[in-house]
Amino acid sequence: MNDIRVGIDIGGTFTDVVLIDGGSVHVAKVLTTPGDPAEGALNGFRKILDSAGIQARDVEVVIHATTLVANALIERSGARVGLIATAGFTDTLELAREKRFDLYDLFLEIPSPLVPPDRCKGINERTDADGNIISRTDVEEVLSAAAELRARGVESVAINFLHAPVNPANEEAAEAALRERHPDIWISRSSGISPETGEYERCSTVAANAYVQPLVDRYMKKLSGGMREIGFGGRLSIMLSTGGFTTLESVRRAPIRIVESGPAGGALAAARVAQSCGKDRAIGFDMGGTTAKICLIREGEPETANSLEVSRTSRFQKGSGLPILVPSVDLVEIGAGGGSIAHVNRMGLAQVGPASAGSNPGPACYCLGGTEPTVTDANLLLGYLNPEYFLGGEMRLSVQEAEKALEGLARELALSIEDAAWGVHELVTEHMASAARVHIAEKGADPRRFSLIATGGAGPAHACHMARKLHVRQVVFPPSVGVASAIGLLMARPRSDAVRAYVSDVKEIDWKRTCRLFEEMEAQALNEILASGEKGEGWERTITADMRYRGQSDTVAVTLPHEAGCLSGERLPGEEADTEKLFEDAYLLKFGRKMEGVPIEVAAWRLTLLGPRVENIPTQLFRAEEKETCSKGTRRMFDGARREFVEGVVYDRYALPEGDIFSGPAVIEERESTIVMPGDAVFVKDESGNIQATLEG
Repeated sequence: MNDIRVGIDIGGTFTDVVLIDGGSVHVAKVLTTPGDPAEGALNGFRKILDSAGIQARDVEVVIHATTLVANALIERSGARVGLIATAGFTDTLELAREKRFDLYDLFLEIPSPLVPPDRCKGINERTDADGNIISRTDVEEVLSAAAELRARGVESVAINFLHAPVNPANEEAAEAALRERHPDIWISRSSGISPETGEYERCSTVAANAYVQPLVDRYMKKLSGGMREIGFGGRLSIMLSTGGFTTLESVRRAPIRIVESGPAGGALAAARVAQSCGKDRAIGFDMGGTTAKICLIREGEPETANSLEVSRTSRFQKGSGLPILVPSVDLVEIGAGGGSIAHVNRMGLAQVGPASAGSNPGPACYCLGGTEPTVTDANLLLGYLNPEYFLGGEMRLSVQEAEKALEGLARELALSIEDAAWGVHELVTEHMASAARVHIAEKGADPRRFSLIATGGAGPAHACHMARKLHVRQVVFPPSVGVASAIGLLMARPRSDAVRAYVSDVKEIDWKRTCRLFEEMEAQALNEILASGEKGEGWERTITADMRYRGQSDTVAVTLPHEAGCLSGERLPGEEADTEKLFEDAYLLKFGRKMEGVPIEVAAWRLTLLGPRVENIPTQLFRAEEKETCSKGTRRMFDGARREFVEGVVYDRYALPEGDIFSGPAVIEERESTIVMPGDAVFVKDESGNIQATLEG
């Protein structure tokens, strides 16, 4: 496996590109172009080809991750969408769950629906909960509704009929009629995007898919066309929210599946690092220019979930965002990054983020037009960044502009500029630690038993301080830590997920019906994977059941053995008892208790197909460079442990010898990021190039 592979990860501030050619690794980092993200990706692709001395035609695979979908949902910059629903259920998005996510917040902000009531049309059709069609779709009524929506400027239509996951026939009839009459509009069908129970959640998912589909479709066309013009003729694959990748065509049909595309790469990289260090429990922490992401890693794999929320109106509160029913790496993402803007809020208190300077105009110290104080400006004034060695010297930072930006904030808070800078650093770190505490607590975990894996351009400057707040003692910084998300893309495997709704008590499961569902799912999954050109041995198949106690709405995902009756179509001896036992064990692990005497039921069945593992990623991305000394001198830096400025040693990461023990306060510089070691830290570079730090305080 000596294919030349390229990973492209578009972030809010920088676009990271990594090229691996056998044992050679090349890295490029360019500013993101928010007005046209494809242009930034193409700029990075050209730059990496030039630095590696490789022609575009020689690249076999490009795996791409983007925050385009998430940003469109957060910024509400998607398409004008119309909803066609079952008559009497056009207010599903507006009613949502009919409850407040915080009972005692008098200023509660409810997320507004992506489709307003005047663009929701009801159709006379009905399918019952068992899948029996009571009333077939009135095609003329569908076309009339579509014509009215088109007159209102709608360019994308979502279809969401009652009980469509059990029998999609009525939705399929509506879709066929629309495609024949209006071939120029985008159409999303709920039973094709998310065939699951949960009327509001399913409607929210298909509406979100319709909302971002025109944007993603245009973007993918421009990106793939631009790469062909450069000379690339290989396979362009797109990173899914699950940490696997799929085909361009699949993403154009269901772009909502890449809503967490970018963060998934960082989670994969952190998981691989945890494996290499022998850490079975880790916290993945990825902080870039705009956002920070936190996920749990157990037994070498990032935790996943079958649903998520995006665009939360309240920082960490569950229920304050838009529910999306797609498999995803289970993480929390917050507006905290190097470009996060510091300001004084209406309460007269300092606040950092969620607004970001991004790449345009960028932090003040970039000298690209930004004037507001950001986290990067504060870190520069704290002595953590070298103004002459940012991006390996490609970009020079201005201390004067950073001071000018922080001066106004310091005046408002009656602080010195240096105290204001530390306040910004402290606030954004506490913000991230608070999000991590909530996420870890929801998973029933104790952070003191975990290690922290830090990645991202900004993450290494905050990781040790954040770890101290979480009472985590060990922090790991992988090689080329600033572009770890892009490296994570090259560790991904082709993946396809399928789900079918079938609600039944465990003791009453129709295994033949279940077998037919799995045959459908396997055909769907194979169609996606085979289209990607990934063939051969090494494929893995995982089957799970979403299970619950009768009367509950939330489910627990239970992995079933491959020899289960759901694959053979026949009930095996003890099948129901084994399935119940697996559920009870999973429920006990998650909630700490079981419910005796309550019947257990299955709500949905899932199938995941995974391609072969990628084994040709170099374990040591950058070999140690032979130099007389690894020290680059000293620099005045703020030590958070002592709460004062001290003289810290500056180390060249590439020249650090393996196995030697060093201590803080120190700064470790590499081309794409800077690691800050407090005075109570001792650290060592291991044989894989990871820097492992232990906090003694």
